[in-house]
Amino acid sequence: MAGQAEPIIRVRGLRTQFGDQIVHQDLDLDVRQGEILGIVGGSGTGKSVLLRTIIGLNRPTAGRIEVFGQDLANVTAAERLAVEQRWGVLFQDGALFSSLTVAQNIEVPMKEHLDMPVRLRDEIAALKIAMVGLPPEAGSKYPSELSGGMRKRAGLARSLALDPDLIFLDEPTAGLDPVGAANFDQLIKRLQGNLGLTVFMVTHDLDSLNAICDRIAVLAEKRVMVIGSMADMLRHEHPWLREYFHGPRARAARLQQDEVGG
Repeated sequence: MAGQAEPIIRVRGLRTQFGDQIVHQDLDLDVRQGEILGIVGGSGTGKSVLLRTIIGLNRPTAGRIEVFGQDLANVTAAERLAVEQRWGVLFQDGALFSSLTVAQNIEVPMKEHLDMPVRLRDEIAALKIAMVGLPPEAGSKYPSELSGGMRKRAGLARSLALDPDLIFLDEPTAGLDPVGAANFDQLIKRLQGNLGLTVFMVTHDLDSLNAICDRIAVLAEKRVMVIGSMADMLRHEHPWLREYFHGPRARAARLQQDEVGG
């Protein structure tokens, strides 16, 4: 169970800033192996910045980030590459290369990290396309020919290209209608269960938090203010948490999940 597992990500004393703007200060966070962790917070709290810092797109000014037991600030290039091969990333709206087809997008990580025949890459891309619920013909289409939901699924397929142990999702349901968002949530949950993934998910979607997250980490006051289950969030007295988790949208989200579950 995720609750008893050792952390797959361990962040200690993280400080990130851009110029004079301090985004995170003394931030600590553990992500347990096998869990779906939702990262939430108000605007400007640095949810996506935290994701991008963990995967190395932003450089922290202080602190320590360990992934798979490796201190990412003190690894060789080969060790870093080995860690990166074990994670996948879905950025907002898929972040696909517009000049490549869906299949070619999925094959980018394989080309970068693995030496394999073209035919095998094509077969793996077709498998990943099927895994995320896209039709086979989606592989030959360009991102501009896809709906927003299909682009997200294609981006998710690319994040799974190297059979990772860990995936990072940045606002995966943003811009989707309620039915599309619920379907995407269930896809994430199904893949997590079938593949044994650990999922680090930045989201503002209360339905997603209710439906699939094992734990929720709330960013406030430049750090992780509280982390725990939805029940823990509902008991907490911090003003932002009470407004977020007890407001009208939260009640609607819980009612919707009760109806689905009942």
